[in-house]
Amino acid sequence: MSDTETSPTAPSLEDMQHWTWVLGRAQQMMLEAGVAATEQAPALPAPFDPTPMLRASADFWADTMKLWQRFLDPAHAEPFHETPEQARDKRFKAPEWREQPVFDFIRQSYFTIAEHLVKGVDALEGVDARQKEQIRFATRGFIDAMSPTNFPATNPEVLKKIAETRGESLLKGLQNMLADLGKGQLTHTDPEAFEVGRNIAVTPGKVVKRTPLYELIQYSPTTETVLKTPLVIFPPWINRFYILDLSPEKSFIAWAVAQGLTVFMVSWKSADASMKDVIWDNYVEDGQIDAIDTIRDLLDVPSVHAIGYCVAGTTLAATLAVLAARGQLDKVKSATFFTAQVDFSEAGDLNLFVDDDQMALIKSLASDGFLDGRYMAATFNLLRGRDLIWNYVTNNYLMGQDYLPFDLLYWNGDVTNLPALWHQSYLTDLYRDNRLVLPGSLSIAGTPIDLGKVTVPTYVQAGREDHIAPARSVWKITHHFSGPLRFVLAGSGHIAGVVNPPAAGKYQYWTNDRPAATLEEFLAGAAETKGSWWPDWIAWLRGLESDEVPAKGARIPGRGKLEPLADAPGEYVRIR
Repeated sequence: MSDTETSPTAPSLEDMQHWTWVLGRAQQMMLEAGVAATEQAPALPAPFDPTPMLRASADFWADTMKLWQRFLDPAHAEPFHETPEQARDKRFKAPEWREQPVFDFIRQSYFTIAEHLVKGVDALEGVDARQKEQIRFATRGFIDAMSPTNFPATNPEVLKKIAETRGESLLKGLQNMLADLGKGQLTHTDPEAFEVGRNIAVTPGKVVKRTPLYELIQYSPTTETVLKTPLVIFPPWINRFYILDLSPEKSFIAWAVAQGLTVFMVSWKSADASMKDVIWDNYVEDGQIDAIDTIRDLLDVPSVHAIGYCVAGTTLAATLAVLAARGQLDKVKSATFFTAQVDFSEAGDLNLFVDDDQMALIKSLASDGFLDGRYMAATFNLLRGRDLIWNYVTNNYLMGQDYLPFDLLYWNGDVTNLPALWHQSYLTDLYRDNRLVLPGSLSIAGTPIDLGKVTVPTYVQAGREDHIAPARSVWKITHHFSGPLRFVLAGSGHIAGVVNPPAAGKYQYWTNDRPAATLEEFLAGAAETKGSWWPDWIAWLRGLESDEVPAKGARIPGRGKLEPLADAPGEYVRIR
């Protein structure tokens, strides 16, 4: 069979002209809307000057003319110069995007329009900085959505797949899409490939306490002796705890147990109507402080080491401040924070979701006193729309590919519901109003919070590429605590930067033992170490205490005064 018979029919020149006109007109409309918005603004510092925007528009059409010249007369045209980011763009890795003139034109056209859409936003003047950032975020989302890879007629890989399967790929993709519409959630991985307690969340242990808010899991020791002070981990209740207990090879819990620690994990209950009155105070008093006191009593020890991940780290900071105010800070021997924020002044793109309109929308979505976890999952997906939305639209809807098994993405789709009252106050008090860092502005059960009174030894881990808790934001914890503090910047982001077992040999981390006022100053003098930061953390922890005790009696789940209620990972993690 000849090449002409096997190659899919390429879009016509008229199709390309129309596609370019549509995106070009969209860019022009956004520029015009920006002009109108600034002209109608009630309190501009000076009369609006449209010159930068008009210049941006003129530059766009000039580059468009160059684009057409490269397509129609490539021998005499100025070559297209890709930026490093464009050259690395995995959406355009197929050779057709450069080898076939029509698809090369589409690719160049898309990059040109995308670049000028962003420039158009940057050219807006007289717009509030927050509003401008919202426009920029929406523009990036529009750019990702309008990628030619997202449309069958302008994606050579999709066209090839349609030809190879005689259209059956489209039927399989439609089946995938209808299934996702039915469950109201985008699928990222094979939902049948994993099962909690079978091949993920399998570290041996027992549930030793259950409350209406959480289950407390104690893990079985694997060493003859253990550190005297136990470790309690507080995961975020916006996700399932087993992000720290995926496969045995990736499990932070299993690794920590192997280091000679008595490890406890809090497994939060996914919110239902019975939790309509739950607020932040409950997560501090009835959650973290209650778990700390339970462990101290069970093992007859004066204190615990505590880890708080993400929102649970923010809450751990409040817990420490409450204990300090009550003269009980000695209940916590050390505190570790995984990608957690306390100062939200530079909290990244999530700050764009807390204006009055967004808050009203979130409130309207909550029913029976809780927010469906699928809405929160959609918000986090939007923060990385190219990777977590459009990549799957292309592969699983347009090309009809089977879902690959990936434990991390299975966990990502295993959503939890949130108490509506707590969620609203968290977004307003912390993200919007940044009250946690204002001494006395917030109280827990009548106890004012002052982070400056937190003096426990602290280990703070941030992810250099974190888009949920940006490293610059996490760094600010160093400005508010008063005790000895070690800051570690890990490679990668909010999840992979944390879940990075030493055996994997991936990424790196940066440390700096000299004082630094800013993250930039920290990095300027930082030493880079290849691999996982976990060994650095355990060395730091053991540097605080070396006393060990035999791993027997109450150190074995169910052998102490608390009867085992269930095998790990418990019941709450399975509630949907």
